[in-house]
Formats: sequence, structure tokens, C-alpha cells
Amino acid sequence: MRGRAIAAVRKVRELRMVASALASTAHPVLAQIIPARFCNLSCGYCNEYDKVSEPVPLEEMLRRIDHLGRLGTAMIGISGGEPLTHPDLDEIIRRMRRTGAIAGMITNGYLLNEARIERLNRAGLDHMQISIDNLEPDEVSKKSLKVLDKKLVMLSEYAEFHVNINSVVGGGFKNPNDALVIGRRALELGFESTIGIIHDGSGQLKPLNEDEARVYFAMTHRRKTNYSRFDKFQEAIAQGRPNDWRCRAGSRYLYICEDGLVHYCSQQRGYPGVPLADYTTADVKREFLTAKSCSPNCTIGCVHRISYIDHWRAPQTSMVSPGGDAAETPALVQIQGAKS
Repeated sequence: MRGRAIAAVRKVRELRMVASALASTAHPVLAQIIPARFCNLSCGYCNEYDKVSEPVPLEEMLRRIDHLGRLGTAMIGISGGEPLTHPDLDEIIRRMRRTGAIAGMITNGYLLNEARIERLNRAGLDHMQISIDNLEPDEVSKKSLKVLDKKLVMLSEYAEFHVNINSVVGGGFKNPNDALVIGRRALELGFESTIGIIHDGSGQLKPLNEDEARVYFAMTHRRKTNYSRFDKFQEAIAQGRPNDWRCRAGSRYLYICEDGLVHYCSQQRGYPGVPLADYTTADVKREFLTAKSCSPNCTIGCVHRISYIDHWRAPQTSMVSPGGDAAETPALVQIQGAKS
């Protein structure tokens, strides 16, 4: 009863968020923020962690959360590194909720136990995504169902927040069929199940082979997946085709690194590279109208899904080339086969 009531309230908050996003483009819809770059694992395909960084001090994290609140951010997601290694994670989540934002987290799940799940409940976490890559740990990834299955059972018994289990294909994983087994197990436990495609070090397209594509499409055509199953973004990636879309990174989507700088996404650091404390609504409005030359072959699904809210809105009238010439240029020409 309690879990159903919490889920109902969360759904109402999410509907209000969607309504607010449709009503105005002057605020971020989703920001991902890094409280700790350190990770307890060392997955071979990941470029978003290290083994030496200290966690961002709590006081600084709270200031950054408040700045996201100042910008009117609707959803704040914690990622890493591994966020569960931060000693004050519960306080960070409470502050996120205090701004009015929906609070989410991406984790490898290794550090979960019953007490930790109950603490996350009390802190007010709304959503958790756990990435599981294979059935048995190997040199590419330690995030395996064999290790994490007991953690998933605990979550099914105690979590009052929404849980999504995300599996991946591509990137050197030995058996793409593992994703199907992981997805079935997630559904058995009452969780949502999604699948993503591993990108290269710049977030760009790496087409799937025949077996990987078969597994990908089998996963995306099942029931009980989220709204991303209705868009064609990942399907084009699986087939090695560019996408024609308006990336709203830096506006509707923000990535805040451990140094407190705003970036387009985890794979395009340095653009715009502005301290969050100095980021304003004017920056949000500028980036809304700025095309990114990396977008046609981008595989960063969360950026696309947030940008899709505004796919019908204003054309973008300036352009930057992350990783290349950062000077703004007219965006009224075709870029890599995609119209701006």
C-alpha cells in the first residue's frame, strides 16, 4: 500500500514536470551531476571514473544542487564514478528533493544492502538505474547478473523508488544474448528493463553486428519498457544510420562534472565548460538554439530523449563543433547528412 501510494505521488510529480517542460524552454529538464569520480569497479569500456579522486565535499555538492534549483531544473540524476561511494549521498538526495526536482541515480549496485536501500527510501530517491552488462564477470565488465542478482532481490523487497535495469550491447561484450537473460530477470522482479548501445570515447556511433542488432531489437520490442521504445533514435544507431534531430544539450540537458563545470554530456567535456555557479538562464536559452556538429552520430540516449520534448520547436541558428573548432557558425547548412 505504501509503495503504491509513493508511486502514485511520483507519477503526479512527473506529469507536472512534463507540463512545465512543454510550457517553457527556459529551464533544464534533466541535469546529471557527479558527486564522486572514484569507482569501486574498473570496467574496460568506461571512461567516466578513476581510482584516486576524493568525493566532492558535501557543502560544495549542496551549493551545486541549489544552483540547479535556481535554474529550475526538473530532474537531477546522480552518476559517477560510483555515487554510492560518496559518504553523504543521502543528504545530497534530500537537497535535490528540496529544490522540487525528481531525484535519480545511476549505480553499479555493488554497495547496496537492505540498510542502504532503506536509507535511500528515507532520503526520497525517486529513480534508480542499475547497469548490468553480462551474466558472468569478465575483463570487460564486472557488472554481472551473477554478482548482482541478490542485490536485485533486495531491491524488489525493500525499494520504494522506481528501479530500471539497463543492459548493453556492443563494445566488446562476448555474448549479446546475455542482455535478453538480464532483461527477463528484471521483468520477473517487477522492474523496468531497457537496453543501450555502447558508444566510442566521444559518444559517437559504433554500429552493431548482426547478433547484437538481433538482441537489441528483441529487447526494444518487448512490453514493459519505458517511453524510449517509441522513438527511432537507438534503432537508427543499431543500423549504423545517422539521426536527424536537434540536440538541446547545454540547455534542456546539463552534465555537471566533479569540478562543477557544465558540459554538453559526459563525452563532450569542455563545451561549454562554464562553472555551474556562473550558468544563467541566458546560457540555457543560447544553447537551446545552438546545433552541435556531433549530434547526427551521437548515441547518448538520455540527451536525445530529453531533447525530443522540443523536437518540434525553434530551429537552431548557430553551431559549435565539440572536439574541434568551437567558434559559432551558421547552422543553416547540412552537417554530416543531417539538416540542422
